Amino acid sequence: MIHPFVSGNKFRKLKYNLLQAKEENQETLLTFGGAFSNHIAAVAYAGKENGFKTIGIVRGDELRDKIDENPTLVFAQNCGMQLEFISREEYRLKNESAFLENLKKQYGDFYLIPEGGTNDLAIKGCQEILTKEDSDFDFVCCSVGTGGTISGIINSALPNQKILGFPALKGDFLKDEIRIFVQNENWELITEYHFGGYGKVNQDLVTFINQFYVENKIPLDPIYTGKMVFGVIDKIQKGYFPAQSKILLIHTGGIQGIKGMNVKLKNKQLPIIDIHV
Repeated sequence: MIHPFVSGNKFRKLKYNLLQAKEENQETLLTFGGAFSNHIAAVAYAGKENGFKTIGIVRGDELRDKIDENPTLVFAQNCGMQLEFISREEYRLKNESAFLENLKKQYGDFYLIPEGGTNDLAIKGCQEILTKEDSDFDFVCCSVGTGGTISGIINSALPNQKILGFPALKGDFLKDEIRIFVQNENWELITEYHFGGYGKVNQDLVTFINQFYVENKIPLDPIYTGKMVFGVIDKIQKGYFPAQSKILLIHTGGIQGIKGMNVKLKNKQLPIIDIHV
């Protein structure tokens, strides 16, 4: 709810990066993302709103001729973002200095924002998510993609608060990524609610998201927050949290991804996420 298009944690991650880009007199933002990336959509709109040219390096060269089938890419393009599609093999080089130098030769000078937006300035923005009003919560829960949002939350949490991260993708490597940005030890990753991996959903998750919306009128996205909320409620039912615990769930946005997920669900002839926002 923080912004209609640069929603949730993306606003926080981009806040200080945009200020830094202006400080450096940069005219172009370049970033990376997948087909339905919340980050690509957010950077495209934020760039338009703040007077930057934007370039999105998108994973998957097969998407080049399928932009019209993808609501996220259509939105980014309509915001003026220049979309460039590369193979998955090339995309793995996105943090390599030689690869980035080639991009500068190709596109000229730019301000680089990493995939998912996670860097030191993003952490600084995410440290502003928790406020004094949140100090009486015992547990703070959020979904985890690249680890930036939870890192900011860990850094600003009180010593008596436990931070629980629910990764949206498989693998234990995120612990090492998070430790780059944090010193505190008051956190844990709950890894059993990825539903098969990044971008994967099943009928149980879709049914849960739809029912949660009926009961609470709060839309959840299927990639991140839907999985986190499912996990928290399952953990409550299994007695993970002590009685009388006060639990704060951080909604990190991502609602724009529902349209794209519904395209995939329809193609598989599965029920869709029935949320109207």
